[in-house]
Amino acid sequence: MITLTAFADEISPDLEVQMDVLASEGISHIEFRGVWGKNVLKLTDEEIAQVKERLDSRGFNISSIGSPIGKIKITDAFEPHLEDFKRAIALAHYFDAPFIRIFSFFMPEGENPAVYREEVLSRMKQLVSLAEQEGVVLLHENEKDIYGDTGERCLDILQACDSPHLRAAFDPANFVQCGVRPMEEAFPLVEPYIAYYHIKDALSETRKVVPAEEGDGQLRELTGMWKEPKYEGFLSLEPHLSAVGAIQGFSGPDLFKAAAQALKKLLTEADIEWK
Repeated sequence: MITLTAFADEISPDLEVQMDVLASEGISHIEFRGVWGKNVLKLTDEEIAQVKERLDSRGFNISSIGSPIGKIKITDAFEPHLEDFKRAIALAHYFDAPFIRIFSFFMPEGENPAVYREEVLSRMKQLVSLAEQEGVVLLHENEKDIYGDTGERCLDILQACDSPHLRAAFDPANFVQCGVRPMEEAFPLVEPYIAYYHIKDALSETRKVVPAEEGDGQLRELTGMWKEPKYEGFLSLEPHLSAVGAIQGFSGPDLFKAAAQALKKLLTEADIEWK
């Protein structure tokens, strides 16, 4: 059975509000990216303990540490970033989270990503090596402006690292925003490596993010791939449905609920069970 999870910091910076809204939508997992206006990697040990106590008391679990690892320029120093990565690993162990979300470094604007391929792969292999030692699984998210923004370059990373400790988090909207047809051009390449899905949709003409099945992310086609063979992993809601004038990526409770209901409607119509 599919399990729904979410980037709850899109609902509110307040942890209790996050959990209230998730509970109202029948969602009991969180992709932990931030709370109280702070990124997960910047929380103190005391704050982390407080989060865990509140999650445990209300029956919530962490599906993934939604880290920003790999969201620096490929020309930035890597060593300080490795220290942040070690913090992400420690948090994954602390919350018993099976995954850590990562990226593959921003490319200099206007330059050919191929120029930086060897440096990207060197850094990714170091991350994967640490993940193997620590027994965690990394999820590479396709994202605009990073090396792994197309299906071909995502596959390049996954094949070069060649490890069960590096899998793909498939994000249809991000592919749309890169001018890639998700199901026709990206999915066939990375399907064997997919272990997680980020659920948001986008319009190819404007790149605007919209609820599931209202854009060009081919979400209906994607649901068909979850039936045979039966997919039993996580679908992580990342609505990005910012109201006019709001902070980008901050959906708020009402827009988050709209995104959750759009996804559940899609699953119901496809006769796919979820929890």
